[in-house]
Amino acid sequence: MSIMDSLKAKAKADKKTIVLPESMDKRTFAAAEQILKEGIANLVIIGTPDEIAENSKGYDISGAAIVDPFTDPNRQKYIDKFVELRSKKGVTPEAAEEMMTKDYMYYACLMCKCGDADGAVSGACHSTGNTIRPALQLLKTKPGISSVSGFFLMEVPDCEFGDNGLFVFADCAVNTDLDSAKLAEIAGLSAESFKMFTGGEPKVAMLSYSSMGSAKHDDVTKVADAVKMAQERFPEIEIDGELQLDAALVPSVGELKAPQSKVAGHANTLVFPSLEAGNIGYKLVQRLAKAEAYGPVLQGLSMPVNDLSRGCFAEDIVGVVAMTAVQAQLASE
Repeated sequence: MSIMDSLKAKAKADKKTIVLPESMDKRTFAAAEQILKEGIANLVIIGTPDEIAENSKGYDISGAAIVDPFTDPNRQKYIDKFVELRSKKGVTPEAAEEMMTKDYMYYACLMCKCGDADGAVSGACHSTGNTIRPALQLLKTKPGISSVSGFFLMEVPDCEFGDNGLFVFADCAVNTDLDSAKLAEIAGLSAESFKMFTGGEPKVAMLSYSSMGSAKHDDVTKVADAVKMAQERFPEIEIDGELQLDAALVPSVGELKAPQSKVAGHANTLVFPSLEAGNIGYKLVQRLAKAEAYGPVLQGLSMPVNDLSRGCFAEDIVGVVAMTAVQAQLASE
């Protein structure tokens, strides 16, 4: 069974309500039909009757709840909540109403905030920034978490490394400016995500071009400092570094370069030192090793909201909805 089949089964066992705000895209409806058919989640699709009629042609979405942001009976409740949350930033009832009806992602996040949905998935026609911004403004980060980060759940075929070819790669999608404190925080969040989605015990490697001081540079020091911070903040998690990639994954190399490390040679959760390294790294593995790359999945928000690639297929939306549902299960415990 693939990891995605496992995640779908987990989602089905305790169905959550996920909002899809991109009713202007036919891929939303192709995905919705499959999600409803497989029973992965309860769905809310936000859109006007014209948008729904035009883009859902040929798809059976009869099991989804359709919310028209212009006539929804809960509309005033959401306007009031928006103003409550953002009045200090100058948001008036009129401004809230305009933002909610122009950008359905705000409406989706307000549904989550008011307890009418468990999570949201967007990004097929919106940038990552336009997906994350409403979530940060309305849902905020988890207590004690300073920023949102993104990871990919990687499933590499015929792979002896990681957890039978399963890995979390972070951050590959969100943070362009990573200091030691953010890297340490990402290490803890990524470990939590690995355990949530795979059921395995995370072994977190903080990656660099140096292993345990073999090179000297400010970039290496940044990662080494992050390791110390992460180990102090998350003492229950196995986190080590700085490690080169081969030292993190290959037992013989890990034994040679970091013989005292419990992580070296056995890592399944890889924290990259920069966004560009993470983004390049996951795409290399995806393309050259023919790996499945599920994500980017966002971590650090108080409620699950996830992003899609604008080049995604309907099947990708199905997968991200399943992952969002699993995150929502944990959030509700």
